[in-house]
Amino acid sequence: MSEVTRTRRELLRTALTAASALPVLGLTACGGESDSAGQSGRTNTRTVEHAMGETEITGTPKRVVALDATFTSATMALGTDVVGYTTFGGREELPAYLGRDRTEYGAQAQGVGSLTSPDAERIVQREPDLILSAKVRHQDMYEQLSEIAPTVFSRTTGATWKENLLLTGRALGKEKTARNKLDEYERRAKTVGDSIRSKVGHNPTMSIVRFAGEPTVRLYSADSFPGTVQQDTGLARPEGQPEGDGIAVNLSQERIPELDAEHIFVTVYPDEAGDAAETRKTFESNPLWSKLTGKQHLVDDITWMTSVGIHGAHAILDDLANAFGVDAAR
Repeated sequence: MSEVTRTRRELLRTALTAASALPVLGLTACGGESDSAGQSGRTNTRTVEHAMGETEITGTPKRVVALDATFTSATMALGTDVVGYTTFGGREELPAYLGRDRTEYGAQAQGVGSLTSPDAERIVQREPDLILSAKVRHQDMYEQLSEIAPTVFSRTTGATWKENLLLTGRALGKEKTARNKLDEYERRAKTVGDSIRSKVGHNPTMSIVRFAGEPTVRLYSADSFPGTVQQDTGLARPEGQPEGDGIAVNLSQERIPELDAEHIFVTVYPDEAGDAAETRKTFESNPLWSKLTGKQHLVDDITWMTSVGIHGAHAILDDLANAFGVDAAR
């Protein structure tokens, strides 16, 4: 362990003794950001601009604590070890959508608390040389985290996953690799979309629908994470479908007809109480549901809704290719 890391740990232990756990901010937001990185006067040290200001990073980080799924995915996609991550919804393991990277770059990974309440002491124990998160998640922890290791925050997550991948590239000193990964994904998305249009003979419409445990159903917009993937394929939304002001519109049972499209992709949040599954049963028993004309596809909620990163985006493309019966262009 470096002297810098040791000093940071000692400073943090003092802070932990003097203060109780800090609160975190809400879990949802939308929007983009603009970041840049520059070289400082010191050898191999760069300054990364981000949502909380500027952070100096020396060398190439090797041990990353990622406090949001978007950064777990981005870090692994860029060939760097994640040694700490947060959990969500009671699921303790790294998610399956990470594929082989889950073992290749997550072999040392340990949970450091929940997404809503990361444990600073457990983060210290992982001895990171970089911490990544979002202002919307952990703004009130930023100063505390910065005492442990260089810390870089995006403004938000979700639909900004591409910007967050590039920000991760700047923080890791792998900006070119990040850009290449994103270019490869966008080429693949276009190829899958073109293959679907070629097979169908026109640009088919699709809806993205989620049962999340409320008495309503969510219809996701272009400003959501899966909505960005849909846009990248070029697949259309039904004309006149409600958009709302955020990532989704909550619809009651009498508005079931507004979900209709040629293809309807449905997810069900796997809450422990089973509320989301019960709401789905209620909606599907409504006579209006049987009048939907689109072909329905049940897809994985964790992948489509909470992965918010390049691994999840590729997995959604896999699902789209499978649903339409075209080559996945892997």
